[in-house]
Amino acid sequence: MIRPLTKFLPALAVSAGLAAPAALACTSMLVNKGATTDGSTLITYAADSHELYGELYYTPARRNSPGAMRDIIEWDTGKFLGRIKEAPVTYTVVGNMNEHQLSIGESTFSGRKELEGPAGIVDYGSLIYVALERAKTAREAIKVMTDLVAEYGYASTGESFSIADPKEAWILEMIGKGTGQKGAVWVARRLPEGYLSAHANQARIRQFPLNDAENAVYSPDVISFAREKGWYTGADKDFSFADTYHPLDFESVRFAEARVWSIFRRAAPSAGLGADYVDGSAPTKRLPLWVKPDKKLAVQDVMGLMRDHFDGTPLDMTKDVGAGPYAAPYRWRPMTWEVDGKKYFHERAISTQQTGFSFVAQMRSWMPAPVGGVLWFGVDDTSTTVYTPMYAGIRTAPRNFATGVANRGQFSWDSSFWVFNWVSNQAYARWSDMSVDVHKTQGELEGQFLADQADIEKAAMELYKSSPEQARTYLTAYSTQQGEKVHTRWRKLGEQLLVKYIDGNVRDEQGRVNHPKYPDSWYRHIVRDTGTRQALPEEPKPAEVKPQAQPEVKPGQKAEPKPTVAPAP
Repeated sequence: MIRPLTKFLPALAVSAGLAAPAALACTSMLVNKGATTDGSTLITYAADSHELYGELYYTPARRNSPGAMRDIIEWDTGKFLGRIKEAPVTYTVVGNMNEHQLSIGESTFSGRKELEGPAGIVDYGSLIYVALERAKTAREAIKVMTDLVAEYGYASTGESFSIADPKEAWILEMIGKGTGQKGAVWVARRLPEGYLSAHANQARIRQFPLNDAENAVYSPDVISFAREKGWYTGADKDFSFADTYHPLDFESVRFAEARVWSIFRRAAPSAGLGADYVDGSAPTKRLPLWVKPDKKLAVQDVMGLMRDHFDGTPLDMTKDVGAGPYAAPYRWRPMTWEVDGKKYFHERAISTQQTGFSFVAQMRSWMPAPVGGVLWFGVDDTSTTVYTPMYAGIRTAPRNFATGVANRGQFSWDSSFWVFNWVSNQAYARWSDMSVDVHKTQGELEGQFLADQADIEKAAMELYKSSPEQARTYLTAYSTQQGEKVHTRWRKLGEQLLVKYIDGNVRDEQGRVNHPKYPDSWYRHIVRDTGTRQALPEEPKPAEVKPQAQPEVKPGQKAEPKPTVAPAP
């Protein structure tokens, strides 16, 4: 929706960099195994960027020679940053899950300006994928990532990481120390049993236990560094990482925390987290770090939580003129603008047009890792994607998802990213109608995958007993087939949408062309904008004909016929 910036309380000062790209990217959720219906650990990630194209990365395991070095290429820019020592052995990585079911997601936060430009060569993207190659568990991943920034320095702004294995889910937050200073300050917290959490471009860890290594770990100088800078003077036990290193401002609340709120409000309505937590009307209210869902969540529930446009809330984007006649919950960039001397903004929902890829990572401790780990992978907008099962044990990525297929700026029918993007862009233009067709097909595909999952895994487990490699081959074939199936079906869907809705018409099931009118609300917008310019002239009413009085006829007298008057020539 279109929102004026001036209506919010002064305590939520509007930051100068409202439209900075990093401030608008990525949403991640974590669900502890105690909060899921089957005991899975789940994390999600939507990688949002106008420069990111959806690909399923695949890196095979390898053995490296002594003294081998690894190039660090910045994930966001492709820039060479430096080299680090290679590990003797690395693990296979499928997207953001490795062969041991370890999974990692992220969201970027800007943090204090004084901490920008730290001296280091390891960026946040490299931390993710190096850790996936070197760690088996979430705790190991935290150590790998924090050791790397200590040795080689950190090269990014603030970052929140979702890190999970089949038994535990952790949030790790870190930020560099500023220009010329090596390393980072950081803190990590483990989700308690039965809870879920989320983060979306705002530091979220506030206070944390100082003497409970089972549930919280942190850099030795996380508090002392803040004291040296003069940012904190209170007792150690009251120290808040988020309030110190990334204080809340308007952008943090409305563009970032609002997405976390939308997950929490849907998963735990009993928590009573109203819109006042994020609309600026109550700036002292803070969302909790995690909530207990009202009911345990299945994979499909978590997929649904990642498909959100603030529907039915005061932030719903379908209710104003910006939605167009077909109630589109999307707004094109820039997010903020100025008109007639006033500043305004659009809402920033979880489902957004600039998502490159997203996933729901499912990790299960009671199965062998190649079978128990499933990366439900999708490209483009979370609302219109299809989450397709990619198993942790697969040996190759489906070609339509593979790295390099979604070439930047070059359309290809071989790329699922481009096919999905093509369908989404059709749907955006006539959302209220086309989204019904899209979500119907989406539900059919995902529903079949979920219905087949138990049988597929039963067959894989039988194979695994005698030959783990045969199980991997079976799962590779299955994941490849499903990737190809989704790609083919989605291209067909795009063709069907083009035919059904061509030139603003709508064909019914019998193929008859209909011309449905705009909603009355949209016609009223047109009338308000055009006045009488497009009003049809009213048709004149027919003249009223009064009956003529007849001469009185006396009893026994015949009425004289009225003479007919011929019209003038």
